Amino acid sequence: QVELVESGGGLVQPGGSLRLSCAASGGLFSLATMGWYRQAPGKQREFVAVRASGGASNYADSVKGRFAISRDNAENMVYLQMNNLKPEDTAVYYCAALGLRTVVGGRAKDYWGQGTQVTVSS
Repeated sequence: QVELVESGGGLVQPGGSLRLSCAASGGLFSLATMGWYRQAPGKQREFVAVRASGGASNYADSVKGRFAISRDNAENMVYLQMNNLKPEDTAVYYCAALGLRTVVGGRAKDYWGQGTQVTVSS
């Protein structure tokens, strides 16, 4: 059973930093693209950042230069370092495993965590 568990959210003042973590289990995560998405109240879920199995990263324009995604394949962990946070970064942040297989040669699917709340406010 695939499980993605996010942690590290909370309340932070504008300009502050947070580090989100995602603990993954139950799949071949080292072979999948891992990422972070977010959903603000009243808005659709949007892309934040992804890191491919080969190490290439991609970011939404709104977070470039402020956020950094990293992963530890040995520990099945994914991180999102968020610096210089702004009120518009307030959202529920979701960890995603894209194109994940649970067995070699098995069907590839996308999996999502339950989310962690990030609130940026003074």
